[in-house]
Amino acid sequence: MPKRMVTFSPLPLLLLAASLSSFAALCFLQRIPMADVLVYRAEGEAVAHGGDLYGLTVTEWRLPATYPPFAAVLFVPTTWIALPALKAAFLAGNALLLAGLVHLSARLAGRTAPVPLLCTATALALWLEPVFQTLLFGQINLAITCLVLWDLTRRPGARGKGVALGLAAGIKLTPAVFIAYLFLTGRRREAATATAAFGGTVLLGALLLPAASVDFWTRRLYETGRVGKGWIVDNQSLQGLVARVFGDPAPGLAWLLPAAAIGALGLWLAAGAGEERHGILLTAFTALLVSPISWSHHWVWCVPLTAVLLAEGRTRLVALTLTVFTARTMWLLPHQGDLDLRLPWWAQPLAAPYPMLGLALLAGSGVLGQRSLPGDRALREDLRGEPDPGLLVTYADRP
Repeated sequence: MPKRMVTFSPLPLLLLAASLSSFAALCFLQRIPMADVLVYRAEGEAVAHGGDLYGLTVTEWRLPATYPPFAAVLFVPTTWIALPALKAAFLAGNALLLAGLVHLSARLAGRTAPVPLLCTATALALWLEPVFQTLLFGQINLAITCLVLWDLTRRPGARGKGVALGLAAGIKLTPAVFIAYLFLTGRRREAATATAAFGGTVLLGALLLPAASVDFWTRRLYETGRVGKGWIVDNQSLQGLVARVFGDPAPGLAWLLPAAAIGALGLWLAAGAGEERHGILLTAFTALLVSPISWSHHWVWCVPLTAVLLAEGRTRLVALTLTVFTARTMWLLPHQGDLDLRLPWWAQPLAAPYPMLGLALLAGSGVLGQRSLPGDRALREDLRGEPDPGLLVTYADRP
């Protein structure tokens, strides 16, 4: 019998090249400043030259340093190369990280991503609004998400499992919600490892930058306003939604009480999710909802969400998710000055598409867990490490 010839179509690779080239041309022609790259570079310079880390502001928007001291230490290498080369490195690095996130998202969904599919998915995912904005600003969201997702999808008992999660929390704090998720699901060893790694980042920051560490952990951490205006449409957290609905830039208890309730509910649903992938996604979207500030580019978790929905054959939900994360409705509304606080009632869902989707995901989490695919139980056992007697025959019969 003649051997079957395997052919490789160049179309996915050409699509990826065209997508990346279009984005790079857009950045060049529009002279995109990649503002966050400038902030990271300024933080690295402050560390290298003994400057006031949390007193600096850069760009015309007067952006301050908002990450823990450990993150600022990691930014020191950004001062070693010229700014144009640094921006190019961030663009290339984020493109590679996006491909990595697509791969990890497929792994979360219990699937594989062959090279043609990886190229196609990466080319298309680039234009999802959160991903697009991440590359546009030169943000580190993709790096943080990849660290978290890589660690959580490793096999139980893998050496150092939890370290990457702890490092991610040490850079940007919000991934610490996943440590609580690990505790609630009984994976205390992994949770303890992640906690120790996070503690190590705090200790290292304190040893290298004692004054900045005292400043951050006793003062700056609680100044959520320094991150930005919480009521503008850029903020796609629950606080932003509530502030705009009530027309109040400081909603106080009107936001805090629902956020606390949703945080507890979200973690409870995540811990009791029938599938590990559902639990991870519910935890991620809970964190995005309850964080005081969740800029639109923080919602890069839309990539693994789409992958899981695709793997489960939920085509209508895939269409809805892709529509929400590509429509950019929040940018179509008038939002200059304080117009964000004076939106008509019908515009509120358009101003907060991501938290609305996040709330719908929590509300429908029971439905999300009702349908399963062949192999879902195997995936859960691979991730949790809990033997299921019903799988023993299946494994034994495999060639």
